[in-house]
Amino acid sequence: MTSSLETPARGVGASGADVTATVRYFAGAKAAAGTGAEIVTLPRGTTVADLVAAVAADHGEALTRVLAASSLLIDGLAVHERTAELPDGATVDVLPPFAGG
Repeated sequence: MTSSLETPARGVGASGADVTATVRYFAGAKAAAGTGAEIVTLPRGTTVADLVAAVAADHGEALTRVLAASSLLIDGLAVHERTAELPDGATVDVLPPFAGG
């Protein structure tokens, strides 16, 4: 996995067919990840939960905690099932809880 949009994404999966997604981090997720966005490449068949686990593993405990409480959007639509397969070319937004007032 890479830490910027300008650099190549992680290598090809064992099957040779990959899924690439742009992950955008907002608010506390951005601080925990240390970046606002990155391109992630994982093997085809990857679920949303697999993507979350991969970025958590790459960025450590702080992002793991934020991800556990965050909502996710894929191409602007709320993710209700993290077991859903990640579509190729998706934009995934990580939205931690926001306080307002």
